[in-house]
Order: sequence, then C-alpha cells, then structure tokens
Amino acid sequence: MMKMQIGVLAFLVALSVSSLVEFGLASPDTVPAFLWSPHLQSANGELDEAVNYQVMSAKDLVDSVFTQGRWSNFLCSEKKLEQAVDVALVFIGRDLLSSDVSSKRNSDPALVNTLNNLFTASNFSLAFPYIAAPEEERMENLLLSGLKKACPHNQGVSNIVFSDSCFVEDGTIQKLSDLQSIKDHLLARTETRKDGETDLVVLCSEGSESNSKSGQSHSERESISELVASVEQSGSKYTALYVSDPYWYTSYKTLQRFLAESAAGNSTGDVTTGCDELCKFKSSLLEGILVGIVFLLILISGLCCMAGIDTPTRFETPQDS
Repeated sequence: MMKMQIGVLAFLVALSVSSLVEFGLASPDTVPAFLWSPHLQSANGELDEAVNYQVMSAKDLVDSVFTQGRWSNFLCSEKKLEQAVDVALVFIGRDLLSSDVSSKRNSDPALVNTLNNLFTASNFSLAFPYIAAPEEERMENLLLSGLKKACPHNQGVSNIVFSDSCFVEDGTIQKLSDLQSIKDHLLARTETRKDGETDLVVLCSEGSESNSKSGQSHSERESISELVASVEQSGSKYTALYVSDPYWYTSYKTLQRFLAESAAGNSTGDVTTGCDELCKFKSSLLEGILVGIVFLLILISGLCCMAGIDTPTRFETPQDS
C-alpha cells in the first residue's frame, strides 16, 4: 500500500513538472549549432564531417569551435594554418530549437532547409544538435570571451564587426547598422585585407516577433543566404557558425517588461501595469493545477485509509440466554 502511494505521488509530481515545463517555468530545451566551411578539409583531403550528440553548455560549444573547428589556428596571429580563411561568419539566431531540426514539423522549415543545404554541401562540417542555451550571458559575449581565451597574448583578428542588434559589453567593438552595411564592409575588406588576415563578422537576429514589430524585411534565412552569397561572390574563403540563442532574448524581454511595470514613478501611456489576458490565463491554469493536485492527494489518502480498514467478513450468531 505504501508503494502504491509513493508511485501515485511520483506521478503527480511528474505531472506538475511537465506542466511547468510546458509554460516555460522549468529548465528550457536545447538549441542547435552548426559549423561549416566549403574551403577547409581534413589532413588527407577528404570530407571532414562530425556530429556531437552530447548535451553541452554554450561555453563548451565556443571552446569546441576554437579547437575542433580550428578557429584558433587562423584567428590568432601566433598560430598559422595552411588552409587559412578570409572571413569567419557567426549567425546568432533567436527562433530555432533542437526540436525544430529533429522533427518534420518545425517553426521555420525554410531556415532549416537553408542550413541543411549549406551544411551538407561543405567540405568541413560540425553539428552540435543539443546546446544548453546560456541563461546569464549572451552568446556574443561568450564568443568574445572564448576568443580572448584562445588567443591570450594577441587576439590576432584583423577586423571584428558586430551587427547593431548584438549586445556586447566591449565598447571598442565596431558595429554596423544592418545587413547591407555588413555586405559593403566585407566588399571593401576584399581590397584592403592582407594575406593571412581573417575577419570576424557576427550577425545577430532579434527574432521573428521583433522583426515583425520593427518592420525589418530580412528573416534569418534571408540574412544567412544573402551574406554567404555575398562572401562567395567576392571570392573570399570563409567558415561559418550558426547557433540559436532564443531563451536569453525571451528572458531579456521579460525582464524589460518587469522593470517597466515596476517603475511606478515613471509610468507612461505605453506601459501597462496590469496582468494581460495571457498572464491571467497562465495564472488561472497554474492555480487550477495546484488545487487539483491537493484534492487528488486528499482523495487518494482517503481511499487508502478506507482500504486499510480491516473489518470482519461475518459475525457469530448470538447465543440464546
């Protein structure tokens, strides 16, 4: 009987945890990352392909990019590589999850197909399907930290450029406003870049929701396709990394909303301090789940107590006095 009670309690706990995961209150899902280059090959000249199915942190991903992906060999000035590249491209997305890549039904099939075509058509490729998205630090800052770690004495990068949508703490980093500015910058660098120099270009997406609100016309798929096509047309050798980082973006927006609603003295017409319909729906549903769990526990405890009562099945006939 005690084992049955423990099993029921475990089931209820699992049910409550799954409900919290569904509403984003538990640990988030993993995100994918892809590293490819049509200009790098293995030592024997054959295709170099690998897939790492381990669940790894974002910091471990950055370390793998600089070691297994050989980025430290051509980004650091003290390390030279025969198969050098001219440009190292980094695409930081906000929409793609690991489940979108593994399942046939995903949020952006065009983006998945574009990444798949670029990945499979390259001579050198590494796939990391399960990356735990960073919760305290953005991917672009982790990338800069990994670069300083890989090149402790001299970063060695001839030119570092971030898009204006990236949030980096280093104020010395050059930022460009949009995709066209980055394409113009790379075109100009083809004429001024010296042999052996490698440029680092990081393009951050603000997510489909932000793009629709701001009126931007470039989706993640279009940005990747246009930038890769521009680099190939210029004749530059490149290597590219795509990694999704949606959870920090979501939590950052949630924090902005919380701070805006908490600013009692700075309230404006655009700031709402009440709970919207989605907030009310989630709170009511979670309250119902918690109340239901309590009533289920009471019901199961009562049934177990009633089942434990040992009453006689028959009674003796009283003797006549």
